[in-house]
Amino acid sequence: MQGIFLRTAIIMLGLFLASRIVPGVWIEGTGSFILAALLLGLVNAVVRPVMLVLTLPLTIITLGLFIFVLNAAMFALVAGLLENFTVSGFFPALFGAIVVSITSTVASWYIGPDGRYQVYVVSRRRD
Repeated sequence: MQGIFLRTAIIMLGLFLASRIVPGVWIEGTGSFILAALLLGLVNAVVRPVMLVLTLPLTIITLGLFIFVLNAAMFALVAGLLENFTVSGFFPALFGAIVVSITSTVASWYIGPDGRYQVYVVSRRRD
């Protein structure tokens, strides 16, 4: 359960950075950040896999670049469902999704599968 809260906080951080960095992305209110993070996690868990399968031929033709479009669509879908979350077009949605993805990826390097902070130390043995 701790992992869900931690990952939601990470997505909230990504949404906060996207709203500050990307022109055309606005989120107002703490409650909107929390709801947007939860909804983005739900959309990425349920809707995105279905869309990946449906658009697989297009993704193969574009050598995977169409996944950026899908990420932007999921970002814009969440913005469309919330009143205090506004995205003003395709490119703000694309760059906002990229900012959230980078934030989540970097934070996931330090979060284990059970939601705890983990650092792995690899050392060489000298024979």
